[in-house]
Amino acid sequence: MINATSSDEFAAANWHKSTYSAPNNECVEVADLVAGVGVRDSKTTDGPVMVVGISAFAALVGGLRDGAL
Repeated sequence: MINATSSDEFAAANWHKSTYSAPNNECVEVADLVAGVGVRDSKTTDGPVMVVGISAFAALVGGLRDGAL
């Protein structure tokens, strides 16, 4: 996992959130990045970004989808 101090370096990324998210911006946004998948707080789009590997993110989503997490 790579932690970035500011999402400024990811400004050109195509950020999106789940269509299941409420419109109040209390969720996370994700973006496909060269280094993996970027994850950030939708309330603080200029805040920190966490970058995780594609396989780790896929395992997380799979675990959530299957109810294992």
